[in-house]
Amino acid sequence: MALRWRCSVGIVVPHTWQHNLRMCNDYESRTSWDEYVAMTRHVDLVTPAHQGPADLPQADDVRIGDTGAVIRAAGNGVELAPMTFGFPPPRPRAAPVFNFKSEGRHFDKSNRCLVPASAFFEFTGTKYPKAKHRFTLAGSSWMAIAALWREGPDGPSFAMLTTAPGPDIEPYHDRQVVVLRPPQWAAWLYLTKPENELLKPLPAGSLSVETVRVGSD
Repeated sequence: MALRWRCSVGIVVPHTWQHNLRMCNDYESRTSWDEYVAMTRHVDLVTPAHQGPADLPQADDVRIGDTGAVIRAAGNGVELAPMTFGFPPPRPRAAPVFNFKSEGRHFDKSNRCLVPASAFFEFTGTKYPKAKHRFTLAGSSWMAIAALWREGPDGPSFAMLTTAPGPDIEPYHDRQVVVLRPPQWAAWLYLTKPENELLKPLPAGSLSVETVRVGSD
């Protein structure tokens, strides 16, 4: 079997947010520039003429503290921007905030973005190394994960939004990152639909999983 991370989450920055240590903290960024441009054009999102492949760097693993490209609104279109994965710790000796629970919250005053990913990972087991599972969007070479971004003293950073697990994730984790279909991208970036219509798990069969590393259990 092969494993990758379980990107589910319920985390907190304000004291009211639920913090979960078993969250999505690793994803794969192997989306090609041509695939990115083709899909953004398909959903009528304009991309800047000055951007190119260098703005969408490739990586087998993007972990907390690494730099990843995010898609954010720019005028009437979108742009790719490099940001650190994980908001700075909210207090001394706390961990970075890389996932946020989305249920029951409003994000109209937040900076919204999308994280382009070819896969995300979930871990299972109690002993290290844990089993690692790789999740991909069925029928597509990449996906977009709903996220928030903010400016900071060390530059911009982002955190992924999570929700209850869908049937594809539930056997592996009790939370999951919010994966949005292309027709929903603009609705999230410009928030033209209610959050509860957008930030929800995908139906059964939407995600494919392979175990990429067997655990020690």
